[in-house]
Amino acid sequence: MAEFSGYVLAMRQLATLLVTFSRDERGATAIEYGFIAALMSAATIAIIRQIGLNVSDLTGGVMGGLK
Repeated sequence: MAEFSGYVLAMRQLATLLVTFSRDERGATAIEYGFIAALMSAATIAIIRQIGLNVSDLTGGVMGGLK
């Protein structure tokens, strides 16, 4: 019977740990910041790429006019 009560105690401790862990939002906040940083990086790369293509077209037009 002592083994059974030890098992119940361990299960209660595990349940308490899981409830505490599920209520902890620190990890969720870090993940949200990671997603925001990834989206900002993707947007920045897309904008810089588009600017680069526009500058390339502009310099190509200028070089063609100089020939």
